Amino acid sequence: MIEIDFRAKTNNKFYPLYANQDRYLVLWGGGSSGKSRFTAQKIVARIISEKGHRFLCLRKVAKTLRESVFAELKSIIQSWGLTHLFKIPAGLSGELHMGCVNGNEILFAGLDDVEKLKSIVGITGIWIEEASEIDAEDFRQLDIRMRGESVNYKQIIITFNPVSITHWLKDELVDSGRPDMTTHHSTYRDNRFLDQKSKEVLEGFKRTDEYYYTVYCLGGWGVLGKTIFDAQKVTERISQLRGKKPLREGFFIFDYQGEKIIDSTIRWIDEAGGYIRIFEDVQQGRPYVIGGDTAGEGSDWFTGQVINNVTGIQAATLRHQFDEDLYAKQMYCLGRYYNGAILSIEANFSSYPVMELSRLGYNRQYVRKVEDTYTGKTLDKFGFKTTKLTRPTAIAGLVEIVREHCGLLNDILTLEEMLAFVRSEKGRAEAQEGKFDDLIMGLAIAYFSREQQTMTVRVPEPAKTEIQRDKEKLAKQMSRPRANRRFT
Repeated sequence: MIEIDFRAKTNNKFYPLYANQDRYLVLWGGGSSGKSRFTAQKIVARIISEKGHRFLCLRKVAKTLRESVFAELKSIIQSWGLTHLFKIPAGLSGELHMGCVNGNEILFAGLDDVEKLKSIVGITGIWIEEASEIDAEDFRQLDIRMRGESVNYKQIIITFNPVSITHWLKDELVDSGRPDMTTHHSTYRDNRFLDQKSKEVLEGFKRTDEYYYTVYCLGGWGVLGKTIFDAQKVTERISQLRGKKPLREGFFIFDYQGEKIIDSTIRWIDEAGGYIRIFEDVQQGRPYVIGGDTAGEGSDWFTGQVINNVTGIQAATLRHQFDEDLYAKQMYCLGRYYNGAILSIEANFSSYPVMELSRLGYNRQYVRKVEDTYTGKTLDKFGFKTTKLTRPTAIAGLVEIVREHCGLLNDILTLEEMLAFVRSEKGRAEAQEGKFDDLIMGLAIAYFSREQQTMTVRVPEPAKTEIQRDKEKLAKQMSRPRANRRFT
């Protein structure tokens, strides 16, 4: 009989995962956290305690398996004193395979060896190491291979260090919220078996390369390629905002009279996950500016970005795939809510939202100068036009805000768009393929349009306390001639 003290041999943070039976177990985080070590431990534990197993261990390239996954499993088997139960090939050549005396097997394959993968059947468990190397379609094909009946639960374990915030792993796995999936984040700080010297090396990156420390050592989402915005400051701001909820989430409702919105009937409705997110509530007498980016060809988002024109703080955001008329009405309400803010909505693709706002009677809109092609006169037009001049200027202004005052930004979705906003081969600043930049453009337009907000700032004086009022009253009495003084 084999007795193994799993708790003594396993990092405390990982120990409860021995009992996890979800179909997908996603272990991600920083380097040297022990996630690969634990995966090997769990596979060996299942191999010796359950029957009918064929585990498949994979990486993108087959030749990388021997020094990583294979070596990790072999180390566990040896350190647990189980060598006599396994048949493990010796030497540095030959096909990788591990067989247990109870008939269970551990197979190894690279995703670059398609023919070998086709011949592998009856898989009861999969370990995908360095999953950031593979693409989404690779994962889906592997998922299909683990189908069918089994006396044991089937599980795919995915291990990786986060490479890019735009990677499919983030959207499809880590942030998916699937009920059949457990995601588990760890760093070197969770590895009680890591020697002190190794910890000191990792800690040293705090001083020499703080961004590398945040991404590689602490397992924060990083970026690939050259981003337009300061990736380190954006990533740090995202970390500061994690776990913080908006002040409010929801939308506006209102009543109509003669096809116009009755301002006195505009009401806010709280709704978790609502498409309007308020981070700073309206302040009496403060001027606000709202930038808006409209959906281009039905695939983008309608967005709104509210900024406090005194402090520059990002006060609220709107993001939804509306019909144009509904977008205009929500922006109308948002503008009224924020003290009659200047609304600066992009009018390149469609001028309908701008015209609808005018029809509704909202005339505090961004004004641009346009030359009449017939008369040659300069005309005033509502709506912001992104041109070869205004677009790079607006983006450059936002780049400066992020670099110098990133703490003004409160919306994680906006910040995450910034990490996927890069310079293309043609030199154009734009979102990476498959990503969006609608929140970025809305915010850039808002900051660009601030100079047109001329509302007088009236900040009310703080209310006087009763003691202050008594002191002022006494001082007034004492200033009168003695005969005229009256005290109450």
